[in-house]
Amino acid sequence: MHRKSNPNRSNDRLLKMPGKLDRGPVEFESRISKHEGEIMAIASHEVVTLAPTSTIMGAVEAMTKFGFRRIPITDPGTHKVRGIVTAGDIIDLMGGGSKYNLVKGKHGGNLIAAINDSVREIMSTQVVTVNRDAKIAEVADLIVTRKIGGFPVVNREGVIQGIVTERDVMKALVTERDTRQVSEVMSRGLKVTGPDTPISAATREMIQHKFRRLPVVSGDILFGIVTNSDVMRYLGTGQVFQKLVTGSIAEVMELPVRTILSSELITITPECSISEAAGEMLQKGIGALPVIQDSRLVGLVTEFDLVRAFSAG
Repeated sequence: MHRKSNPNRSNDRLLKMPGKLDRGPVEFESRISKHEGEIMAIASHEVVTLAPTSTIMGAVEAMTKFGFRRIPITDPGTHKVRGIVTAGDIIDLMGGGSKYNLVKGKHGGNLIAAINDSVREIMSTQVVTVNRDAKIAEVADLIVTRKIGGFPVVNREGVIQGIVTERDVMKALVTERDTRQVSEVMSRGLKVTGPDTPISAATREMIQHKFRRLPVVSGDILFGIVTNSDVMRYLGTGQVFQKLVTGSIAEVMELPVRTILSSELITITPECSISEAAGEMLQKGIGALPVIQDSRLVGLVTEFDLVRAFSAG
């Protein structure tokens, strides 16, 4: 396995993000499915859900605390899925897209007021779900065709039973014998951003192009990757509130993107096998690997790329 941190460049800088702050308990429903089919064998059975009346900040704190990129919104009585909120919805709210109207319009630019509004204001109500009897191959095809990273698993009554993500599917499909190279499946011609780019500009770029992440590059140096989860954690760990004076979102969103980068940078080379790439992502719990050749960024391989490759066979 080619595991590298800042490969071939001992003087590359890595920018550290402060540790998480404990913002107290988050209310959630925990439901464990008792019967397994094929998809339930790989899905997460214990599901964190929120009611539509929960605050946006409650959703952010829950995703930050548990390391999730999405949380289903369910009816407190029936546990039927009513919506879903994702890390993408949070960066949209913080200035990347249409949900920013909640901050700018309804709350006059006041971030604190906006995040204490109910999660129903930003959740997606057109939720793609999968039945608990679905096959792994069916879910892999759904990930590829719909370009969605995870789905609530429901029974015939629409009651939530679990959640399955592209990482779960990748883990189920990966084999050590797949010798195809990363160069065959990676994304090329990447859009990148600079370390001094304002967070607001990076989020707008991600929302506009429907990216979950952007490589952060200055000259020939790869600083890291900024993800929608990084932006969400910026809010969820309380760093935003340390910097707020007036409560205006502009105060915190104009800071340089380097302030929220993770401290660890793991890369891979184009000649590595896709099985090696999958193993590295699963071991490190990350969703993408920058691909480096001759000390240059030449591509990016993601969980989505690998699910697509493994499902195609």
